[in-house]
Amino acid sequence: MSSSLFFFLLLFSSPTGAAFFFALAPAPPAAHLRFEEAPEFTNGDICQSTAAGVGRASACDPSYVHIAMTLDSHYLRGSIAAVYSILKHASCPDALFFHFIAPAGGDDELPGLLGSVVRSVFPALRFEVYTFREELVSGLISSSVRQALENPLNYARVYVADLLDPCVHRVVYLDSDVVVVDDVRLLWDDAAARLASAAAVVAAPEYCHANFTRYFTSAFWAEGGARVFAGRRRRPCYFNTGVMVMDLRRWRAGGYRRRIERWMEVQRERRIYELGSLPPFLLVLAGEVEGLDHRWNQHGLGGDNLTGECRRLHPGPVSLMHWSGKGKPWDRLDAGTACPVDHFWQPYDLFIRPSSGADVLAFFILSRSS
Repeated sequence: MSSSLFFFLLLFSSPTGAAFFFALAPAPPAAHLRFEEAPEFTNGDICQSTAAGVGRASACDPSYVHIAMTLDSHYLRGSIAAVYSILKHASCPDALFFHFIAPAGGDDELPGLLGSVVRSVFPALRFEVYTFREELVSGLISSSVRQALENPLNYARVYVADLLDPCVHRVVYLDSDVVVVDDVRLLWDDAAARLASAAAVVAAPEYCHANFTRYFTSAFWAEGGARVFAGRRRRPCYFNTGVMVMDLRRWRAGGYRRRIERWMEVQRERRIYELGSLPPFLLVLAGEVEGLDHRWNQHGLGGDNLTGECRRLHPGPVSLMHWSGKGKPWDRLDAGTACPVDHFWQPYDLFIRPSSGADVLAFFILSRSS
């Protein structure tokens, strides 16, 4: 049994500008997280009216664009930047509904604490926080090439359809290390049309030039792994699960959660891949994904999973930048080792470094053994 300790601080840095200061322990590399309150974004004249209020009940409004992300103390800074970027470029920001999936923590209070951080930075945001029970998947996770990929929260995307209200039929799933520089409704509408025309479950940018065989072990292919993909609608290609649009009704009806879990069980019995939560998605969905424009996932900006070296943007238009890989822009900026692409992320960073002499208005310690 271990104890969890969380610190919550709220402060105002000036009479006119509010800032919010949080410390969460066990702490991320930046132990104290202090954020500016984001400006409020309002709908344009072309937008439909939406239901008033926040919370799960209002999530059933059919006019909403639904966005799901995970939320934890280690990636909170990235999540805040991602949300800010989405709101800033949305034509109808009031029509966005966010679904945040957070780990329970040692005493089940972490989701509420993280939700209070989001609410303080985005007071008008429509969102719900869902508790993810890591025991659902912890017994299925195998070791990976990078320890961060073994975090149970990385597998929460498998359970999105179970966590969200059944009235939510479609959702954009995004990793926390992205920024969106275009109107997310364009992604939503394009994916909806493609999913409907093909009766598919997932729409995402595909990368058919990538060497698909390298995502699985040589033993997998030697034992007839190619048969797994026989009969698929098209050639199986790599896609990144950090940006995908999911048809949740088809996901539930087709039992896709259980299909992915079965491959994770196979992996525990005999090693068929090395890379975290991605390969079981490929095993189930590669060759059945509806492809989206590559502009919606300029991925790999964090380098590979071992060194996190600097990379450039891919040629072509950009609507979403994704720092998949080991290197995260906030870490590299703080360390003074920023890559050129990290400066595209920086304008969306609402983090404020703690300063001495701050006026602390409240200091609460929430502690309980688990």
